[in-house]
Amino acid sequence: QKKSKKSSETLTFKRPEGMHREVYALLYSDKKDAPPLLPSDTTQGYRTVKAKLGSKKVRPWKWMPFTNPARKDGAMFYHWRRAAEEGKDYPFARFNKTVQVPVYSEQEYQMYLHDDAWTKAETDHLFDLARRFDLRFVVIHDRYDHQQFKKRSVEDLKERYYHICAKLANIRAAPGTDLKIPVFDAGHERRRKEQLERLYNRTPEQVAEEEYLIQELRKIETRKKEREKRTQDLQKLITAADTTTEQRRAERKAPKKKLPQKKETEKPAVPETAGIKFPDFKSAGVTLRSQRMKLPSSVGQKKIKALEQMLMELGVDLNPMPTEEIVQMFNELRSDLVLLYELKQAFANCEYELQMLRHRYEALAKAGSIGPLSVEGAHPDGQAGLGIEEGKGDAKDQIIDVVGAPLTPNSVRRKVAGA
Repeated sequence: QKKSKKSSETLTFKRPEGMHREVYALLYSDKKDAPPLLPSDTTQGYRTVKAKLGSKKVRPWKWMPFTNPARKDGAMFYHWRRAAEEGKDYPFARFNKTVQVPVYSEQEYQMYLHDDAWTKAETDHLFDLARRFDLRFVVIHDRYDHQQFKKRSVEDLKERYYHICAKLANIRAAPGTDLKIPVFDAGHERRRKEQLERLYNRTPEQVAEEEYLIQELRKIETRKKEREKRTQDLQKLITAADTTTEQRRAERKAPKKKLPQKKETEKPAVPETAGIKFPDFKSAGVTLRSQRMKLPSSVGQKKIKALEQMLMELGVDLNPMPTEEIVQMFNELRSDLVLLYELKQAFANCEYELQMLRHRYEALAKAGSIGPLSVEGAHPDGQAGLGIEEGKGDAKDQIIDVVGAPLTPNSVRRKVAGA
């Protein structure tokens, strides 16, 4: 027993200090053997054992004949196959799938399948080819006897075949059963092939013109979306200006007429785009009035500079004495000025679009595609309004939204700001 204890003590190895556990596990195996001096290949690290060549006898192969069940001529072929598989069926015979072509009798043809445009001999020839070539109608059309029978297209052959299949399915079906009858639309197939042929026979110039028109259509759609968005923003600004004026009139009339609390809650809410929305300091503690005069972070740097310029033009101090009344009036003034600035921008955009449409219309009128302009009213700037004669009403559809403008939005904005 003492000797066994000593031998067990000599076999144990301790992990050196500073060496990671993963590195120590790579050096020593589960049996605590010493690390090998040369790299060796052991099968303990793999779950699947590698193939051991030469350990077993090779399975014998034999040159043997076989027949294909898909062929009805009884042709005999030869190939190499394992000797243990001798006498078994051809393994690829399960892939020989055939189409079940319906068979009709003479009585069924005379009662239900008779057609003046097709004779029985021609119909029999069609179904014989369908069985031979597994409904490959392109091959059927190629092998069709056009000398003996009338010349038919692929769509005519398909239409006749599926029409007979649908008739036989309706006749032979049991009452009360749901049928999946195949339907073939020959007219749609002819139109599809005609369109495909036209598409294939296009010239390079026509392809380039079509691509150009598609790009122009995308540009028109994007400009249309931008105009719709600008009109929505303009409508929001107009409603915001109306609501702010109504709200301030109500606030001025409030001390004269005592309004109930219910009506105060029913006041129309001012949209966020109306002027400046200053934060409310409702937290407990001491606050400075000057904090209520600070512009919120939602106001951009461009609006801040425009607001300072407008205040300087009006002769208003940028940092007034922050009394209660002055803070309220100063914030209302800045909110109104921001709303006025946004309205001026919207007006400049509308003026820019009007100039663009006017010049486009003049260019189209010179080309002779539409009628001349008719003055319906005078513009505030002294320019004539854009209109179309009543007799030329159909010419509106000919106007195409194209690229090109006489002025830029910045120049129009400068003109409006100077006015």
